[in-house]
Amino acid sequence: MKRQSVVVPAAVVLLSAMAGAFAQPRPEPGASPWGVGAAVLARTDIYAGESSKVGAVPLVSYEGEKFFWRGIGGGYHLLSRDGFTLDATLGVRFGGIKKEDFGAAELAARGINRNLLEDRDRGLDLGISGAFKGTMGVVELALKADASGTSKGFETSARYSYPLQWGSATVTPHVAVAHQSSKLANYYYGTLDTEVARGVVNYKPGSAVIPRIGVDLMQPFAGKWMLTGGLSYSALPGKIRNSPLVDRDAKGVTAVFVGVSRKF
Repeated sequence: MKRQSVVVPAAVVLLSAMAGAFAQPRPEPGASPWGVGAAVLARTDIYAGESSKVGAVPLVSYEGEKFFWRGIGGGYHLLSRDGFTLDATLGVRFGGIKKEDFGAAELAARGINRNLLEDRDRGLDLGISGAFKGTMGVVELALKADASGTSKGFETSARYSYPLQWGSATVTPHVAVAHQSSKLANYYYGTLDTEVARGVVNYKPGSAVIPRIGVDLMQPFAGKWMLTGGLSYSALPGKIRNSPLVDRDAKGVTAVFVGVSRKF
């Protein structure tokens, strides 16, 4: 049985999939744009022998007239008009794994020596995103490219959400799909050329499409306080599930978080 591990930095990866829950309305004139808080996050394992991730992370948000920061990413509003926004974005890609976090026995069963692998590092994504808010919900399109040279890949995504008002709470179900380029998917789910040269099996999944469904919650309370939460499930395509680096039982990834923040 896999044990759970408490990993404060690694758990932040969940915020990238749920950043929509941290989007706050622009502050009223004279109000502070800052917010601080903390969140508890968890996700099921992805890689062979990897433990489920659980941890606590700080939450910092800033909603200015042009600049904004939400959890692990931020950006600059290039255009905002009639329900449409166009943003330049910057964010950390927290995917990947340290080689020592793989299960040595699980890899050995597939003929892979863990010592021959390399870490799958974090990246820095630059991108552009557009969102249209109307009476039928919110449609968001985004393009993010690795600017750090980690994977040298890119990701395009589309997301549809429909905010529902339930008293003072906002419940937002959403569906999304992300397309990862072959370089991005090969880096995080395949074996690297340098590893293959050492004798590791050659596996390259190529470009991959990952659908996701989820729901976010925002509940203000006690004046300036906000309770946020989210639950999502991402279905892994066969070409990723078949990777020798991925857990054989990982059909998809379930992620959940609960956070509390305060505006100042």
